[in-house]
Amino acid sequence: MPEKTPETTPPVLHRSLLNRLRYKHLHMLVALGSSLNLHRASISLAMSQPAATRMLREIEDMFGCQLFERLPRGMRPTALGAQLVRFAEASLNSLDRCAEDLAARRQGGYGYLSIGTIMGAAPDLVMTAVARMKAQSPQLRLRIMGDTSDQVLRLLDQRRIDLAIARRSPAADNGSYRFEELGNERLLVVVRSGHALARRRKLDWQELVREWPWILQPATTPARIALEQLLQRLELPAPADIIECSSVYSMQQLVQLTDAVMLLSESALKDYLRMGLVKALPLRLDAPLAPFGILTRADEALNAEQQKFIGLLHALGRKS
Repeated sequence: MPEKTPETTPPVLHRSLLNRLRYKHLHMLVALGSSLNLHRASISLAMSQPAATRMLREIEDMFGCQLFERLPRGMRPTALGAQLVRFAEASLNSLDRCAEDLAARRQGGYGYLSIGTIMGAAPDLVMTAVARMKAQSPQLRLRIMGDTSDQVLRLLDQRRIDLAIARRSPAADNGSYRFEELGNERLLVVVRSGHALARRRKLDWQELVREWPWILQPATTPARIALEQLLQRLELPAPADIIECSSVYSMQQLVQLTDAVMLLSESALKDYLRMGLVKALPLRLDAPLAPFGILTRADEALNAEQQKFIGLLHALGRKS
């Protein structure tokens, strides 16, 4: 009889993990990964700290290595520990999503679809597609989560969403995702209506960077990266006076309450511009954003709901 190859016989460690790894162990990994503290993790899991200590030791024994480095105050995951925390998050979210989908179908519904989207694409394209999807499938449960591109990708990694509408980035090109481009948009620099700069017909970047406060998205977002690349080409420093905010809605509130200059995509500002609440400054922003599009997990086949929603996005994109 020919010897079995590794492809047909799981390694001993693999078989042992399948037999020993439990749902409670995944919860422990997630709790420790978020709290970085054994005492807080034990409280969140409604167990004593000695019991939590024993469970962590049991998990580390399964993998034959240390997963969390013990520090004077708290702990932090090792490289393998961080990878296992991500696996545990994705596994628990997948199980929760499966249960929600089954519950919806048992109650006569038509499944469940969770969408993560950048706010720039949301006001028109995504929300129109959501409205049409709901009109065609009234009992389909839909959840929309809006955030920046990097955070939306994290939700996709954690399996908290089924698909993402986000910008292409190095993180999106690592082979873990399929990307279908939908379009692009331009960035605008705006101030509140009535701001001293709103009456100016001519401005330069040096004045804005050195003399005015800014409201910007986090450093990992495409809009922020585009601005920094532009300033590097102009040999100007980054603004020193910054309010950093990941919520587009909060940014639009802040610009009304301060004298700050704000950078956002044109589509995210469309309603505010139409109502006259903000004014675009006369500046040429030669820093194109990366295109936005549909991102799905490369290791998963698309279900019927995902395919239908993606079809609506493409149809709407062709009309715009």
